[in-house]
Amino acid sequence: MVCSCGGAADSERIERDTLALLTTQVRSCNRLYSAEYRVRKIVTHDDAVKLRGSLFDWQFNIGLPLSTRKIAVPIDATLKGCIDFAHFGKDNVHRHGKAIEIVLPDPQIVLTASRIDHRKVKQYVSLLRSDFSDEELNRFAAEGRKSILEDMAKSDIVERTRHNAALLLIPMLVQLGFDEQDITVTYRKDFDPQRVKVLTQSPQAGR
Repeated sequence: MVCSCGGAADSERIERDTLALLTTQVRSCNRLYSAEYRVRKIVTHDDAVKLRGSLFDWQFNIGLPLSTRKIAVPIDATLKGCIDFAHFGKDNVHRHGKAIEIVLPDPQIVLTASRIDHRKVKQYVSLLRSDFSDEELNRFAAEGRKSILEDMAKSDIVERTRHNAALLLIPMLVQLGFDEQDITVTYRKDFDPQRVKVLTQSPQAGR
């Protein structure tokens, strides 16, 4: 008489060990940067001193001559799409026979660097006005960074991040014995690309 219980138990143990090794290796990737964009944004601003008031029933708002200021501030920024595997675990792995599905953590967009291109700043200041201050330049740069992040959230950086992360993970799974055609890399079912977490990690931001 042949007992197959031991073989089944060994097979189950090997499967558990394989999945445990898989989650450990994936978690060791920590934060995986898999897409990078370099963007230039030109922030423009203009203002003029105006005389406002009322005379009897007449409201007036008159621009004073020689009181206009205009500026164009180029902002260079580097953004990266990444997957944070710090909390990757068994709930992110689904095994169906030979097939395996990896559910990626939500991608993130990270602003890793930004700076004002001071050499290319262009401004026009009328005789009656003072030059733009460093504080104003930094405020315009902050507006530019915010605009860049809003634009990038609508771009293909999320899909590129997921696609490139899959290209990096699939060889790891193949090394663990899975056939490439049996591997699926996806997101959680209710994932919304328009609500991707946006981070700012830049000691150079605003300079």
